Amino acid sequence: MNVLVTGGAGFIGSHLVEALVVRGDDVTVLDDLRGAAISNLDAVLGRVRFEEDDIQSCDLDRFVRGTDTVFHLAANAYVPPSVDDPVYDFNLNLGVTVRLLQAIRNAPKAPSFVYASSAAVYGNPVAMPMTEEHPMEPVSPYGVHKLAADHEVRVFSQLFGIHASTVRFFATYGPRQRKQVVYDLIRKVEANAERISVYGDGTQVRDFVFVTDVVQAMIDVAERAPGHGEAYNVGTGIGYSIADLVAEVCRALNAAPQIDWTGSVRPGDAQAFVADISKLRAIGHEPAVSLREGVARVVAWAREQAVEGA
Repeated sequence: MNVLVTGGAGFIGSHLVEALVVRGDDVTVLDDLRGAAISNLDAVLGRVRFEEDDIQSCDLDRFVRGTDTVFHLAANAYVPPSVDDPVYDFNLNLGVTVRLLQAIRNAPKAPSFVYASSAAVYGNPVAMPMTEEHPMEPVSPYGVHKLAADHEVRVFSQLFGIHASTVRFFATYGPRQRKQVVYDLIRKVEANAERISVYGDGTQVRDFVFVTDVVQAMIDVAERAPGHGEAYNVGTGIGYSIADLVAEVCRALNAAPQIDWTGSVRPGDAQAFVADISKLRAIGHEPAVSLREGVARVVAWAREQAVEGA
């Protein structure tokens, strides 16, 4: 396939690009590198077309023309920046998605479209595990804009005949993610193996899904989903508390620090997220990486980074 990956130099995007290259796809990466690093693509840079451009202002018709599939990951990927600047998040997460869908609509032969959304569209759970039909009451501007973009994908698909699907990521982690809870915990324990401070009280629950499983889910959706604007949860179906995660990180680092829980959480963060992935399983996807194995891989990568930076 001829594939366009927006945000392809980012954390998830770069892993997706690598997987597509291994499959033999002809890949174009569009990224402005403001929230990414070109080094994320070191393994495949000579085998992809890399375009450094601002997706908010570039000619999207040019990028879409001639492609078979568009994977759209370019976005603000985190809740806190949306709380600090909701207008910025609106423009990047909703405005760009609508512009990209319009470019696909304008194309002589419309490519299929896979949109990277988030579990943040649901807000605080009223039932778990959370199905795609769970009530949607997001608790952050990020969640609101992701939800609006989900609806745009559905409407463009059904109104204009675009083959499109949405994937709602739960708590994705893995190598190249240089922020968020798994990486932060590793750095804290490596800095002080005797005592660390952790947000919350340890009871917050997340469905931690390893990045290679997320990538395979996106490819499976692109290849097997009906593409009528439907959404798929991407997770493992297993909930782990933050205390569980801390224990796995400490196990991988062979450390036993005292944990000081702050008792507070960041504004806009929900208490718990666990995915029902029955719909994704119905098209043949099954997560392959356990939390223990995934954390061990991230620890190995983080140690490699530390050695290279020394």
